[in-house]
Amino acid sequence: MKKPGIIIFILLINSSLLFSQVAINLDGSSPNNSALLDVKSNNKGFLPPRMTHAEMNAIPNPADGLIVYCSDCRPDGKGVLSTFTNGNWNMLNVNCLSPLAPNSKTNVPSEAGIVWDWQAVPYAIGYKWNTSNDYGTATQMDTVTTKAETGLACNTTYTRYAWAYNACGNSLPLTLTQTTLACSVPIVTTTVASAIASTTATSGGNITNDGGSVVTVRGICWGIASSPTTANSKTADGTGIGNFVSSLTSLTENTTYYVRAYATNSSGTGYGNEITFKTLVGNPTVTDIDGNVYHTVTIGTQVWMVENLKTTKYRNGETIPNVTSNASWATLATGAYCWYNNDGANKATYGGLYNWYAVADSRNIAPAGWHVATDAEWTTLTTFLGGWEIAGGKLKESNTIHWADPNIDATNISGFTALPGGDRYYQTGEFFNVGLNGIWWCNTSVRDTDAWYRIITNSNPVVSGDVYRKQHGFSVRCVKD
Repeated sequence: MKKPGIIIFILLINSSLLFSQVAINLDGSSPNNSALLDVKSNNKGFLPPRMTHAEMNAIPNPADGLIVYCSDCRPDGKGVLSTFTNGNWNMLNVNCLSPLAPNSKTNVPSEAGIVWDWQAVPYAIGYKWNTSNDYGTATQMDTVTTKAETGLACNTTYTRYAWAYNACGNSLPLTLTQTTLACSVPIVTTTVASAIASTTATSGGNITNDGGSVVTVRGICWGIASSPTTANSKTADGTGIGNFVSSLTSLTENTTYYVRAYATNSSGTGYGNEITFKTLVGNPTVTDIDGNVYHTVTIGTQVWMVENLKTTKYRNGETIPNVTSNASWATLATGAYCWYNNDGANKATYGGLYNWYAVADSRNIAPAGWHVATDAEWTTLTTFLGGWEIAGGKLKESNTIHWADPNIDATNISGFTALPGGDRYYQTGEFFNVGLNGIWWCNTSVRDTDAWYRIITNSNPVVSGDVYRKQHGFSVRCVKD
């Protein structure tokens, strides 16, 4: 006698041989000829696999036509029958399927910013980000999943939002929350001292980071001992970040000073690197016929003016013509002067530009006891400072307040404080090169048309010498008789 299990097995084999179709019903009917699987019922349904949106997206390599019931895929969070078609999940009879909301990754805070970061989402073609929960005004991120935000307040909690989207729509928002780092003191560097005289000097600083809080006061502090603070002598030179210039006054001659820039915010005071300089032994000043006062400096055996000449009269009181017309300047064969760009505001810093005829005039443009330096006297100066190849760095003002970057090798160790006053071209009367070149006449003629000059530039430490047309407009430095 055959066992029942063997009989059932044989029946199933015979059934699979007889039928290539399967019917599931309660009435014993055969499957429809067009169906491989024919399910019939008047009181029960067909239930496909049920899963969440996330579980559905986790199916590896879904086949086209795969059907599942997604329990939370509708825009209202309810369920819908879904099929995978043409590389995307689609909601049957509702719409195609929007992507899931992204998940947050590690957001990176700083004192004044946050780098927001979220995970990529399957089937998303892009992302949007916003400071408010408003998809319509959100920033388009395309496929980027990070957003760097700056200009924030330190030690403050911020909430932001990110969405994934595809052709079917957008996800629910991801809420991102992060607190910026605690505030710190500002970061500041100290400017090398320049225009060093017996009782005054110039320095300053550059605030590159405000520490996440507004800089309320900045300046320099100094003393005769290392590590000066705001409890010592100090200046107050404005607020905020960036470069600033400070003037040290009431110094003692022939004294070494220690200087640091400082900047204060709500967290405290930050200090820059320490610099030192020594004030000069007191030199007398000299006054020209106009009443302009010039500081002086002794360099080797010579005593030089520290500023460019700015007189408008010869020593005997007669006026030097101030020629503003470009055409007139180009045709002159007599003495004349001008301010750079014909702007009197340039007088105080750069002095005047003179043609050589004014330099050589017998009425003298230098104050009594002084004269315009000759070619030989410039050579004496540069030789004392180590030669023309490096002397320019020792003569130039040692920062980029007036000189354009990079002002190579500028130290002003000599105290000469050379400035880039530019020049006026002899053929057209046009102005050039302020900030780039300092050019000074020598009271040494070469021929009827030309005379010697010296030039220092921002791009190297060299003092060059050559000859040029006497109609050109250059600066003038005087040396003591």
